[in-house]
Amino acid sequence: MVNTGIPKSYTVSPSSFSGTPHLTINRDVTVDLDSTNAFEGPEKLLEVWFSASPASLPASLPASTAPAGLKIVPSDLWKDMLDLVNCKVLSVVESEHVDAYLLSESSMFVFPHKLILKTCGTTTLLSGLPKILEIAALTAGFPHTIGNTFLGTATSAIPYRVFYSRKNFLFPDRQHGPHRSWRDEVRSLDRLFLGGSAYMIGKMNGEHWYLYLTEPNTILTPPATPERRETEVKTLDLPATRATITDRGEQDEEQDETLEVLMTDLDPKNAKQFYLDHASAVAEGQYYRQARKARVEAQKHLGDIGDNMSLDDSAIDIFSNTRDSFDLDTPESHLPFPAELSAEGHALGTVVSESSGLADVYPSCKYPDARIDAYLFTPCGFSANGVIPGPTSTHYFTVHVTPETHCSYASFETNVPSQQTGRETAEVIEQVVSIFKPGRFSVTLFEAKNGYGEDLDGEVVKVAGGDRVKDSKARKRESRGRMELVRGYRRVDRIVHDLEGYELVFKYYERLDWEGGAPRIGEAGF
Repeated sequence: MVNTGIPKSYTVSPSSFSGTPHLTINRDVTVDLDSTNAFEGPEKLLEVWFSASPASLPASLPASTAPAGLKIVPSDLWKDMLDLVNCKVLSVVESEHVDAYLLSESSMFVFPHKLILKTCGTTTLLSGLPKILEIAALTAGFPHTIGNTFLGTATSAIPYRVFYSRKNFLFPDRQHGPHRSWRDEVRSLDRLFLGGSAYMIGKMNGEHWYLYLTEPNTILTPPATPERRETEVKTLDLPATRATITDRGEQDEEQDETLEVLMTDLDPKNAKQFYLDHASAVAEGQYYRQARKARVEAQKHLGDIGDNMSLDDSAIDIFSNTRDSFDLDTPESHLPFPAELSAEGHALGTVVSESSGLADVYPSCKYPDARIDAYLFTPCGFSANGVIPGPTSTHYFTVHVTPETHCSYASFETNVPSQQTGRETAEVIEQVVSIFKPGRFSVTLFEAKNGYGEDLDGEVVKVAGGDRVKDSKARKRESRGRMELVRGYRRVDRIVHDLEGYELVFKYYERLDWEGGAPRIGEAGF
C-alpha cells in the first residue's frame, strides 16, 4: 500500500544516503504542468555512447572526471541542452551508476559512458545532439575534435557509437524541425556522422520502426563537408539467416540488451486509470481505508489500556483533533483529504504506478533498493522511471502513457537483463501488455551478440576452424524468451536482423478480439 501521507515540502527521498537511489523534485516546473494538448505518444529515442562500457572509459579522461564520466556533468548543463529539445526536468533519481531524469516529455538516463534521451510529443530531440557532444567534450573531458560550426558547436566529443530510433508517428504533420520525416532525420544525423546506416523495419504501409546507427568508433563529419550522397534507407522485411562474425572489441561484462514494448489503441477501461480524476478517487479510497484501519488499531489499543488501569472515559479523546465524536460505523469522509492527492503529480504518480501494477514488474520484495519516480499529468497522462540496482551495475525501466482514446499510446522500455530477473522476456511482455490491453503493439529486442558465432536461428557457425557445439536446452530457453506467444494476441510480423555487434528482433501483434483500424503510416505526404 502506498504511503499517502506525503508532506508538501517533500523534495528528497528519506533514504538519501550513499549507495541508495534518491529523488529530487523540480517544484518550479511541476507547478501547473498540464497535458491537455499532448497528443504524440510515440517517442524519439537517442543513445550516445562514448565508450563500450563504464569499465572502458578513455584513459585520457581528466582525473576529476574518471570514473564518473558523464555523471560529472552538472544538471544545469543538461537542462540547457533540454531547452533546445523543448522539454523540462521534473525530477531526478540519482544512484551510483546512473542518474534518471523524469522529463515533461519522457525521460533521460545518464551513465558514466553513455546518455539515453527519450522524448515524445513535438519535441526536437536531434536539435540537442550537437550540445550533448559539446558537453561531453568540454565538461566531461572525453576525447574531442573541432565541432561542426554549421550546427553551432565549436568542439564535439567523439562518440564510440550512436543509436537513434522511433516508431512511426501518429501525427507526423505536426512534428517540428528535423522530425517532419525520416528522410530529414537521417539527413540531420549524416551532417554529424560519417558512415551511418538507416533502416526501416516492418511494413511501409503498416506498423514499422526506424533505426539509425553508427559503427563502433564513430567518425564525425568534418567541418567542411564535401558534397556526398545521403545515407540510403534500408528496408528490413525478411529474417536474416546468418550472423556476421566481427571483432567487436571490448564489451560490457554484463549482458547488454534493451527491450521496448510500444502499444497503441489501449483498452478504454485500462487507459482510464491514467486519468487524474480516476487516480485521485483511488488515492482517496486508499487514504480513508488507511484512516479507518488506524482508528480501529487505536480503539483496540485504547481498550487494552482500559483493561489495565481505571480511567474516566470522558477524560480521553484520542480523535479530538479530527472530529468532536466518533464511532467505528461513522464514515471517515469528514477527514480533510490531502490536496497533493487530488492534484500533485508525483504523489498521484506513485498511486498509479502501484494501483496499475507497473510497480510489480520489478517488485520491491525482489529489488529492495529499486526506486520508481512517477508523475501523473493534468488532466491525464503518465510517466515513470525505475532505477534497478544489480550486482555490479544499475539498470532502468521507463513507462510513458497517453491515454486519450483518439491517440492512445503506451511504451515500456528496460535494459534490465533477463539473466538478472530470472524471467523470460515473454513473461515481462505479457505482464506489461496486461496492464494496458492494447489493440496492437510492437516489440523490439536489441541484444549484444554472444560472440560465439551462432546464427540467429541457433545453427552452428564455423568459428576459427572449429564448430561450437550447440546447447539445445539453452537454445530452447532462449527461444522461449523471444516473445513467440503472447496470450490473447496473434503475431502478425516477425523480423530478425543482424547488425554490427547486435541482434535485433522486431515483432508486431494484434489482439484477437480487436476490430482493427487503418494503419498509421507515420510519414507526411506518403
